[in-house]
Amino acid sequence: MVSSQAVVDSEQSVVRLEQEVPVVARVDVLVVGGGPAGIAAAVGSARCGAATVLVEQYGFLGGNATAGLVGPFMTSFSGDGETQVIAGVFDELVRRMEAQGGAVHPSRVRAGSAESGYYVYGHDHVTPFDPELLKVVAADMVQEAGAHLYLHTRFIEPLLNGKRMQGAVVHNKSGLQALLAQVVVDCSADADVAYRAGAPTTKGRAQDGRMQPMTMFFQVSGVYEVAVEAYVAQHPEEKGALFYGIVEPARKRGEFPAPRDHVGVYRSAKKGTWWVNTSRLLGLDGTDVRDLTRAEVEGRKQVLALLRFFREHLPGFQEATLVRIATQVGVRETRRIVGEYVLTIDDLVSGRHFDDVIALSSYPVDIHAVDGAGGFFGGAQSGLQTASVYEIPYRALLPREVEQLLVAGRCVSATHEAAGAVRVMPPCFAMGHAAGVAAATSVAEATSPRQVPVRKVQQTLQKQGAILSVS
Repeated sequence: MVSSQAVVDSEQSVVRLEQEVPVVARVDVLVVGGGPAGIAAAVGSARCGAATVLVEQYGFLGGNATAGLVGPFMTSFSGDGETQVIAGVFDELVRRMEAQGGAVHPSRVRAGSAESGYYVYGHDHVTPFDPELLKVVAADMVQEAGAHLYLHTRFIEPLLNGKRMQGAVVHNKSGLQALLAQVVVDCSADADVAYRAGAPTTKGRAQDGRMQPMTMFFQVSGVYEVAVEAYVAQHPEEKGALFYGIVEPARKRGEFPAPRDHVGVYRSAKKGTWWVNTSRLLGLDGTDVRDLTRAEVEGRKQVLALLRFFREHLPGFQEATLVRIATQVGVRETRRIVGEYVLTIDDLVSGRHFDDVIALSSYPVDIHAVDGAGGFFGGAQSGLQTASVYEIPYRALLPREVEQLLVAGRCVSATHEAAGAVRVMPPCFAMGHAAGVAAATSVAEATSPRQVPVRKVQQTLQKQGAILSVS
């Protein structure tokens, strides 16, 4: 039973709410957010034997991969395409979906293919998947590992003793509830837990705080793929900027319904069904409810306008039919923690080695323009081409000033440019896996995440299939 008392002062701009909240669980590890990082964190933690709870605001797991309809998974291989560098929970999830006909393992997908959106640089070995099957397989993996799910449950506030996390207050159909935990893992994507706990965070570019635009993903079916392939064969210069020759003139005439200069489309695991990553919502903050509302409304309008343009102008899309629009707008960038280490673009370009490495990646710097149709994709000409393999250190998961808290996913400690590379889903799986194992190790060793023996975390990750070295 929850009792509460609201105190309203009509002359003030706040309402003071005093409320008793029942404690419904006492666990070792609480994971907030059930996207790629949260799935991997919960599985990794529970497989270490830690009593684990995973909290997710929707009625299903997957985050951007399901609610955001973002696909395919970007590369999990080295930049030269020779070596897989992200495995562990991510690879198990993909292989389980593949066994049910709902994914294509990245080892079988090469750059320049329809599945890679005809991109070459940075898109070798992407992973097409069925988002509906992912919902089922992810929940199975979490529960089989022994973690408990709280779906339809939203994080409200951290529970703190000074600067020490002790759990969180959440809300669901049962009302407000308190979940007590020895370690909390923030996989909210927006650093919601860390921010509300008082950990330092930053947003956007260093010079002005402006963030990458949002995108409303959608899927279409009925694509006549022979016509698309014929167009690509006739316009090899457009690999990496598909339909540029059609879109850019239309944009200059004011006839293209989104601030983009080309079309991003990817064939899914089901032939004839394609992801569309083309809408663009500029100048909005994914941590501001007014901006999010505007993004949702405007994003869906862009989807319908884009579909009309596709049918009228794009070869192979004349009979395209809308399958679904994402449940939520796709947000590329909001808050990032300021951690014990801030990952930089120099680290990624040089392939710097870290003694506390907990994940590898190779995806290049991918920053959509904050104010226009273009963007930055760091290739050889840019001077910011990332190493074929680069490392992510454990310290980037440790927020400053708050104890018993780890952070994983796109809100880890990184500069705007470095975050533009590690924000995609495979490295988020890898970082989440590491955070879950580190949280469980912290409990088992009766120490704080800041003092946890990193070598033991690394050994456990490798036992669970993670890749920490390619040498």
